[in-house]
Order: sequence, then structure tokens, then C-alpha cells
Amino acid sequence: MDNGYDIADYYNMDPDYGTMKDFDAFIEAAHQRNIRVIVDLVLNHTSSAHPWFQASKSSKDHPKRDWYIWKDPVDEGMPNNWESFFGGPAWDYDEASGQYYYHAFAKEQVDLNWANPEVREAMKEVMGFWLDKGVDGFRLDVINFLKVSAQFPDNPYQDNGEQDHRYDKDQDGILDTIREICEFVHQREGVFMVGEVGSEDMSLLKRYSGNGLLDVVFNFNLGSQEHYQPNQLMDQILLMEQVHRPDQVPTLFFSSHDMARHISRFGEGNPELEVLRAKLMATFMLTGKGVPFLYYGEEVGMRDYYCPCIEDMRDIQGLTHYQLAKAEGLSEEEALRRANEKSRDKSRTPMQWDGSEYGGFSNVKPWIAMGPGHNQINIEAERTKLDSIYIYYQQLLMLRKDHPSLAEGGYSNIECRGNTLIYTKNISEDVSFVALNFGAESVEISLAEVENLSLQFAIASQPLEDDQTDSKIILQGHTGAVWISRK
Repeated sequence: MDNGYDIADYYNMDPDYGTMKDFDAFIEAAHQRNIRVIVDLVLNHTSSAHPWFQASKSSKDHPKRDWYIWKDPVDEGMPNNWESFFGGPAWDYDEASGQYYYHAFAKEQVDLNWANPEVREAMKEVMGFWLDKGVDGFRLDVINFLKVSAQFPDNPYQDNGEQDHRYDKDQDGILDTIREICEFVHQREGVFMVGEVGSEDMSLLKRYSGNGLLDVVFNFNLGSQEHYQPNQLMDQILLMEQVHRPDQVPTLFFSSHDMARHISRFGEGNPELEVLRAKLMATFMLTGKGVPFLYYGEEVGMRDYYCPCIEDMRDIQGLTHYQLAKAEGLSEEEALRRANEKSRDKSRTPMQWDGSEYGGFSNVKPWIAMGPGHNQINIEAERTKLDSIYIYYQQLLMLRKDHPSLAEGGYSNIECRGNTLIYTKNISEDVSFVALNFGAESVEISLAEVENLSLQFAIASQPLEDDQTDSKIILQGHTGAVWISRK
């Protein structure tokens, strides 16, 4: 229903994805290659088909009734005005018991009651099971939604008419709950915990990591920016450096399964600009301070997909907004437009390995359509082009592997000059200097002032202009470049 995020069995594999034997073989093969595996885990809710919820639904007196959030009607209506994050009300009525159950997302994704200690212990058992399987950590889905206000007051509305989710996430006690989860998991040495905290507010995001909490959280304050705005990008990079404590590390990303691909968001529909900015953002993600998260397909330049008709849409979020639009009386064209705006299908099309009908992803028609231009934009085609996005990612990754200052170093200096971000990173004797020109115009960069280092040019996202000297370089618009100390 929601592509695996409505879990009916925490201890088994969905047959669509294979068998447990397949998973065991995958873990073993990954570890043989020194690859650590982090699995996505949904602690917030279960499927409405899960045996726990079926038991909870069976009777008000069932021991598992309190494993979920049930409320009586208020004034013959819903318990409060809370809205689902997928659209529509967050409450669904159960005729048999005369009560409503709460779901922050789809009605088939029923929120667990994390105020119940039995629920917490049951989910620890789930995590222990997968750790025993050999997984190396968890990506915790919508982890700041584990608690809601015990008073269940109505949420207020913002000036634009959208609901302010003030009482259904980020509630008192949430950090104690996450600390309990992390304390349990971190008993296993080397396990990594990354949290999806649904917010773009840096002051809120920083609360969830370090000091016995999550190892990192996704910095949506940076990663989910809808438009390419150099000043805003640089402001958020500097903000992360300012507010993070020494025990906290930022995450660097611009694409995920829940948002439009950044090559499409930032490219303004201009193919040349898309490539320039994609390489520029890659330069930052793989040289900046933090943990980079690369989303499949961005290394080859996969673009967003838009469904031509509602029958082709697979995402529950897009489908829900289509239904809401039709209920409002909108035309088919307008309803489809809104559905595509809200749909997450745009970044979920199959990986484009080659130019065949199904992109080398499958020999049969896959569950969702192929992305645009997959016959030309694919690994097989890009690996033969010396100036391709794919080749540039390879070069950056090799450089990062050879120079610990790029992979692990902190900023010894970071500053903005107009539309250009400049930073120096170092670990021991390894020093790197990076200049990122987010603007359209060329800029002059002086190397003589960089901590009196003797720098050697390493890589640039597009060729540097000819007018270069040992102490001065000209950086074209939308270009990132890296120098390494000759020490």
C-alpha cells in the first residue's frame, strides 16, 4: 500500500522483495566486501493488517487494545481536528467498537501507542532480531512522531490555511524514548543510527542527535530546499556548523525517496544547467563536513518522472491528494496536476543501468514506469563519456578515499564571499581546500591566502578557465573545485 512502510510482519520478508534466505545471502555478501548495511525501520506505526492491530481492533477489552491510540467520538465526530500528513483526517472510525483509531499517515498505517511500555519492549525485540541477522544499523522512519500530546488538543492553523502539527509530533518525552531505543541498540558495537526527523527547523533537528541519542539525523533544513538559491544554501551550511556540538555531525544530501530529485529541482528545466548544478552539489556533498547520503540514480543524472494519467500513479500520497482534489470538484487535469505535485513517484523509478526497454533493471515490466530519457541517461551510456556526471562522481569518490581530510576532516576555516563558499579541512598533515561557486558569473579565487599552504589542484566540476596562475584561479559559474596540500 505504501511501498513497504505499512508493515504487517516485522520478522519476515515481503515476497515482492525476495525471501529471508535472499536477505541472509545479501548481508553475507555485503560484509565480505566490507560494506555495512543499514535497514529502514518503521517504529511509528504498523499495517492495519498486522496481527497486533487485528487483536487490538477485536475488542475494547483485548490486552493489545492499548497498543494503539483509540479515542471516543467528541460531539458525535472525530476526537480532534488532527490531519493526516498524507491529506485528509488522521482518524478512522471503527463501527464495531464505536471508537476512532489514529493514523498520522494513511489509514492503513496505524500509529502505535509508545506510551505503553509493552509496545516499547516489543519493538526492541524487533530491533534485536535484525541486529542478530547482522544488520549494522537502522534508518528510523519519522522518528519524531512516536509521541502525541496526551491531552489531544486541536492543532492550530497557519496563515496559509495549512495545519500546524503542534500536538502530534515532537512532544515532551520524545527524546527520552529515543534515548531508550538508542541505548538498547548501541549495546552492539559499531551500530549506526540515523533518524528521519520530519522538520526543516535546525533548532529542532539538533535536539535529536549526539549525547546518547541518534548518531545523525537528516538535515532537511539543507537537503529539502525546493529551489536553487545560493544564499539560502550557504546560510544553512554555515548554520549547521554554528549550532552543532562537537558530538554532532551534519548530514549532506539533496535527494531522497520522499522528494523530487535535486537535478530536477535545481536545474530549472535547462539540461545544461541541470548537469552543471548536479556536479556542483556532488562536489559539496563529497567534500563538505558531514555524512553524505547519495540517492540512487543521482550519480547518473536520473530526472523526475511525472505520471501522464492517474492509472500510472503508485504513491499513496499522490493518490490521496488526487481523490481529495476530485472531491473538491476539480477537473481531471487539475486533480492530476495536484497529484503529481504531491506524489513521490517522481523519484522512485527503476535504476537506469542501460538503454534497454526496462533499463537493465528487469526483464519484465516493473512495478512503476521508467524515468524520462532512460534510453540515453543510464550507467552504460554515462560511463563512456569522460565529462559525464557518473565519471565525475567516480573521480570525487576516489579523491575522497585517498584524502582523509575530505572524508573526515572538520572545517579549519569556512566563509562565504558573494555566491562562493570556501572552506579548508584538515586531518593531521592532510589538508584540502574547496571553492564552490554557486553563482552564474565567474569569480577570482586567491590561493596565496590559504593558510600559507602549498596547494595542488585536484579536481573541478568543469574545466577551469585558461587565465590561471600559482596564486590565482578563475572559477566559472556553477563550478566546484578542490585543491590538496602538497605536504
